[in-house]
Amino acid sequence: MMTHAIIFAPIGQASRAEQIVTRLANAIMTGLLQAHEQLPNEAELAKMLGVSHITVREALNTLRAKELIYTSRGRHGGSFVCDNIESRAHNYHPLNLLSSDYLLDLGEMHCAILAHSARLAAKRMNQAEQLTFSSFIDEFQRATTAESRAQADMRCLLFLSASSQSARLANSELTLQIEWASFIALLYADDALHQQCVQHYRKLMEALSKQCTESAAKAVSELILFLAEKLVDCKLNTTASTSGRMS
Repeated sequence: MMTHAIIFAPIGQASRAEQIVTRLANAIMTGLLQAHEQLPNEAELAKMLGVSHITVREALNTLRAKELIYTSRGRHGGSFVCDNIESRAHNYHPLNLLSSDYLLDLGEMHCAILAHSARLAAKRMNQAEQLTFSSFIDEFQRATTAESRAQADMRCLLFLSASSQSARLANSELTLQIEWASFIALLYADDALHQQCVQHYRKLMEALSKQCTESAAKAVSELILFLAEKLVDCKLNTTASTSGRMS
């Protein structure tokens, strides 16, 4: 599954155990990893994430301490996602530790990658690729849950970057999706927002089909900036809600 390929992509160099905790906690809190879903075992995680078994064990211990995962022993044992995560959401919400400026900067970085991807894709996409992208947009429109919408959105954006035929742009988008996808899943429970995003994608598809490079860049930029602004709104609402519970 593409979502899991993003979640379990190799980890960077700094604070590896902390990065694993943050990535998996974000995926759990936003529903990309669902209640009672089994995680890969320690050996598989170490290989997938490109870290040592000790680092994986440290991260899993932290996630257990946070009551985000639990471990079951025996023949069918392993590490599983806890249920009733909502009751602890205010403590580990993925937006709580990020500033509004950080989220906007993340959106601007995403815009830069995807706008140029769209320009190149408008020139380089063949008809079959256009049809494929259009079918991905249809799947995004039909998606009914926050998780499935986030996955469909991710598929669209990764396909767009791949259609630029630039390995650097495609790899940059893949790296950015590791962070972006878990945040976006927070938004897609909103049906009205989802439909607005569908319309943004339709404008992008129209520009790509007409090979209008700047229109394609503008359409995808408007989509990403729209989502970035909604993330800031979500953060502010979450912060206000948390403050209210603490007072």
